[in-house]
Amino acid sequence: MSEQDPVAGGGPVVSELPSEPPLVALVGPPNSGKTTLFNQLTGLRQKVANYPGVTVEKHIGEVSLGGGRTIALVDLPGVHGFSARTLDERVTRDVLEGKVEGIRSPDALILIVDVTRLENQLMLVEPVLEMGLPTLLVLNMADELDARGGTVDDEALAQRLGVDIVRTSARRDAGVDGVRTYLRDIADGGASGAHVQRELSNVPTSISLPVIDAFAARRKLVRGIVEESDFVAPDPSELTERLDSMFLHRLWGPLIFLAVVLLVFQSIFTWAVPLMDGIDWMVGTSGDWIVGTLPDTWYRSLIVDGVWAGVGSVIIFLPQILVLFLFLGILEDSGYMARAAVIADRAMYRVGLQGRAFLPLLSGYACAVPAILAARTIDDERDRLATIFVTPFMTCSARLPVYALLIAAFIPDEPVLGPFMSQRAAVLLGLYGLGIVAAIVTAFLLKRTLLKTKPTSFLMELPPYRIPSLRTLMLRLLDRSKIFLRRAGRIIFAVTIVLWTLTQFPRTDTGPPDIEQSALGTIGHVIEPVIEPLGLDWRVGIGIVTSLAAREVIVGTLGTIYGVETADEEAVALQDVLRRDLEPGAAIGLLVFFAFALQCMSTVAVMRRETAGWKWPILQFTYMLFLGYGGAFVAFQLF
Repeated sequence: MSEQDPVAGGGPVVSELPSEPPLVALVGPPNSGKTTLFNQLTGLRQKVANYPGVTVEKHIGEVSLGGGRTIALVDLPGVHGFSARTLDERVTRDVLEGKVEGIRSPDALILIVDVTRLENQLMLVEPVLEMGLPTLLVLNMADELDARGGTVDDEALAQRLGVDIVRTSARRDAGVDGVRTYLRDIADGGASGAHVQRELSNVPTSISLPVIDAFAARRKLVRGIVEESDFVAPDPSELTERLDSMFLHRLWGPLIFLAVVLLVFQSIFTWAVPLMDGIDWMVGTSGDWIVGTLPDTWYRSLIVDGVWAGVGSVIIFLPQILVLFLFLGILEDSGYMARAAVIADRAMYRVGLQGRAFLPLLSGYACAVPAILAARTIDDERDRLATIFVTPFMTCSARLPVYALLIAAFIPDEPVLGPFMSQRAAVLLGLYGLGIVAAIVTAFLLKRTLLKTKPTSFLMELPPYRIPSLRTLMLRLLDRSKIFLRRAGRIIFAVTIVLWTLTQFPRTDTGPPDIEQSALGTIGHVIEPVIEPLGLDWRVGIGIVTSLAAREVIVGTLGTIYGVETADEEAVALQDVLRRDLEPGAAIGLLVFFAFALQCMSTVAVMRRETAGWKWPILQFTYMLFLGYGGAFVAFQLF
């Protein structure tokens, strides 16, 4: 578009388009449907990374608005306030204030709340409005409000708060067009939502009043605004009450929780098998194609025996990891995960851990690094240190490829509980249980020696049960796949190339390099005397050392070593080779070692940062290494 400039004598003036689209931040309390709305608006046009310096995930997506207009949308962590007591609160506040490197200050805000819990969720409005940015208030879960007899006067609420309001049911994509209209106004340079009445900002803050007094004053004002908006709270959900009578029952609750856990682990070894077979076929077929295409040179050996044998042997376990994350997503989005925290709190209180420790420990099943950072939600310093210390005992997803490889190689696929559980699933469940027992015993000892303190109470708001959004689940699995493949493509790829290079030297003219006489073999033989009492040889020793970079690297390492050593027309699968070279007791011992040992330098690094020194990381690494070695030795002797 162009227009006439009357000052310059009628010459055309070209309107300059912004160099980058406006940035809108999506903020809201946990369990408000924030991520569901983000997925509805962005779909596949989103990417996941970490904020600089922390492991909190950053979700940024692009919203297409038609006519070539786009909006960049950032999904901030769910928070109840901006006190910065937790890492999520600090990250959210810093992003909104433009203090995070690599992401500019947002041009506008979308505040989403669960309208069925309006009074509690509006406590976040004051700090959001203080930003002075165009703001849209999204009243989500509107369908539940109507279905359960609740009401609210949107116009009265909008007038009191001074913001535009849209009702949505993000899970059903209802009302989301109203959000898109707001985004179009922002993209067109409009001031939608810019007029902000400072009703809530008149509340004295903690600068002039004690924190409790300021909070009470804010609560009183929010309650008045809610009442003036004719808000009628919805009736309690009959479904939630009926389910809670079972899931939170003192007897049936733990039994149902155990049944859910059994289902998860059985599914890992049943649902994932067809996909694993498909990946195995693709890796093998592509490897054969490369062998037939490239000449017989060192480069072909690098690609086939190094990269394909290493990375391919890890990628095959992607389906099992996705099955695990699928169940975790269903349990979390349905509301059951919060009930599991309440059930676990009864046991955690007895060992001396605070109930809030359950959520960091639970997230440790994905990765110990963000789980350790999540321990910042624990107020008591001794409880926080105890939680950080035992978190690596939780079986993270990086252990799963190691477990799956050895279990499939040495444990028969025979039923234990009829069709409900196989021997392989039982062993996997036992390894997870072993980590839990180690964490409980360690916490019990810590809270009675080095970190002695009295246990504290646990309060948690239980969200209503909801049917998880299939779209949200699938996008979450897509994110997990990208993260896993990036990990395989960087760490494992780099390690396998280094390992293959070490297998090629010193070179001889008498034929293919002998891996045992290579530089890699020499390193392995130096390690071998230490692990020989465990029934392990120099090959596994190399894998244990390389797995310090990432636990699953041992699978790629063994794939590289055995792939080079058996690079002929009669090459056998990695599982068959391990079954041939390892005794069953040694394999069980190796499983126990990885259940206990802290084979993750990223965890050690974040532990040092969170404890402001090397004392606790060194103690943690040494303690877990001792347990791993001792447990492997006992297992080798028994089996």
